[in-house]
Amino acid sequence: MTDESAGGSGEDGGVSVVYDLDADCTVEDVDAGRPYLAEINGIVDYGVFVDLSDSVSGLVHESVLEGTYRVGQELVVELENVRDNGDMAFEPVDVGEEYAVEPVSHDYTLTGTDRLEANVADQIHLEGEVVQVKQTGGPTVFHVADEHGVVPCAAFEDAGVRAYPSIEVGDLVRVTGTPEHREGTIQVEVDGLSALDGEAEADARERLETALEARAEPHDVEPLIDWPAFETLRPDLREVARLLRRTVLEGRPIRVRHHADGDGMCAAVPVQLALERFIADVHEDPDAPRHLVKRLPAKAPFYEMEDATRDLNFALEDRAKHGQQLPLLLMLDNGSTAEDVPAYETLAHYDIPIVAVDHHHPDPEAVDGLLDAHVNPYLHGEDYRITTGMLCVELARMIDPDLGEDLRHVPAVAGLADRSKADAMDDYLDLAAEQGYDEDRLRDVSEALDYAAFWLRYNSGDRLIRDLLELGDADEERHRALVSFFARRAREEVDEQLDAAMSHLEHEPLDNGAHLYRIDVENYAHRFTYPAPGKTTGEIHDRKIEETGDPVITVGYGPDFAVLRSDGVRLDIPTMVSELEAEIPGGGVSGGGHLVVGSIKFVKGKREAVIDALVEKMADADIDEALSSATPLDD
Repeated sequence: MTDESAGGSGEDGGVSVVYDLDADCTVEDVDAGRPYLAEINGIVDYGVFVDLSDSVSGLVHESVLEGTYRVGQELVVELENVRDNGDMAFEPVDVGEEYAVEPVSHDYTLTGTDRLEANVADQIHLEGEVVQVKQTGGPTVFHVADEHGVVPCAAFEDAGVRAYPSIEVGDLVRVTGTPEHREGTIQVEVDGLSALDGEAEADARERLETALEARAEPHDVEPLIDWPAFETLRPDLREVARLLRRTVLEGRPIRVRHHADGDGMCAAVPVQLALERFIADVHEDPDAPRHLVKRLPAKAPFYEMEDATRDLNFALEDRAKHGQQLPLLLMLDNGSTAEDVPAYETLAHYDIPIVAVDHHHPDPEAVDGLLDAHVNPYLHGEDYRITTGMLCVELARMIDPDLGEDLRHVPAVAGLADRSKADAMDDYLDLAAEQGYDEDRLRDVSEALDYAAFWLRYNSGDRLIRDLLELGDADEERHRALVSFFARRAREEVDEQLDAAMSHLEHEPLDNGAHLYRIDVENYAHRFTYPAPGKTTGEIHDRKIEETGDPVITVGYGPDFAVLRSDGVRLDIPTMVSELEAEIPGGGVSGGGHLVVGSIKFVKGKREAVIDALVEKMADADIDEALSSATPLDD
């Protein structure tokens, strides 16, 4: 408000000023002796009723009126008195035919989402961004995010009818309502809701952005072990942690896609747990963790179009049905290669942000333009021995440091699952031993995870995997019994598979001195059962390394694919795939993986040409004894 008095002149002594209350102004914004713009809303024998705002109205008595009036007519009035019962009486003010109108905004005392419990049953005012609009069979529920968290705000127009239809996700709004307990949580029952605009919107957005940036900042956590090679990746992990925390604060869902193997699960489950805990801290809705983070395994070590189109369709359906924003996609233990590009380009049509944390040999020129963040040891001169599980345990601790004690054994499981021979493995094994995990128990967990992943196929198996990893509220006795059973079953079924396959193994000494072993896993191994072709090839490979003590390459092949394992031979499988693609026209060659572990696809009719060319390249590869102790396992 200005300081001019009622009916008075402006600073230039000219036109009078009349004040116009915003719709959300209350009686507290009305000052005696000031002229206000009112609208007549009813006429009775004893006067006219006028509205000054949505909640400020009163009577102008017929004794102070002259002439005739109509509903909808504007009238300049000032406050005469407020009766004991709260009724307001106004009287007309003569300000002349010309006057300046000055708007009056309500001066709100805002209540943050962190103080709703203390204000249950009291009317409060809340400002924030609408992050979800969900239409139920009853009210419309607006999820509103302020500096402190996200709260559902229920507005009722009519059963199943959209309230405030002009309000959309992304709008900055002011909510007037009453916090109430609903099904074990706090919900604001909306009395009024309006979109902010102009200076009010700009001020609110600046305030929220400042608070959001501060709260999105990752926690500073001491690394679990001292590992200089790892430290070069820590800034990249902090950036991912910051992005994920901000995504939670913005109310956006997160879809976690991970390779369906031991390392992939050791990467994804800790991050999932950390995100769920942070979501529970931010959101008043107790179901928010379940709705806002989904973990989804992927059989291939890249993002297949089948997975991408399925994810996109679910995201679009969730937006239509539940008013959710489109999700952020978090790729773990995959997502770094050119094979991911078609799927990424599909999501780019909908501006879905994508983050990849991986340790496969990357194609940064192909993927970095499509990623919002990319963490990979190869980008810092390191390699696959830093597994994705090791990376993501630290990432999870940056999101929620209270998880630290629960995760101390997980990097060792990840390393054993992926056969990491990093210098730091001894330190991780010692760390796990402090938690009661000796190496045999860790190997059992790794085998159990691999076995469970095979039978779960495309199901995340949340409860089962947490029990196997002894995370969350897992029962230790059940964990030990389940791990022992699954690990034993896995080894028995591997033995059965190899009993059938080993007699069909073909051996060929290569010119470079390496042993090449080949097996037709389509015809000489059990199909559609554990272990899968990649695991079968790896188990055969392990036995031949132990048997020969020499450099070994093992190839398991089917009608249109080949799985490669190598120890002691300096292979570069991604480069070999690129060369084969150019050298064999019509071969349909694709694939990749790590440098010495990977898979290749081709058309069925070109299998012989592809395998023969592949063997020639293997025979030309250099022998490298250093690699014989550093082969990862990746199906």
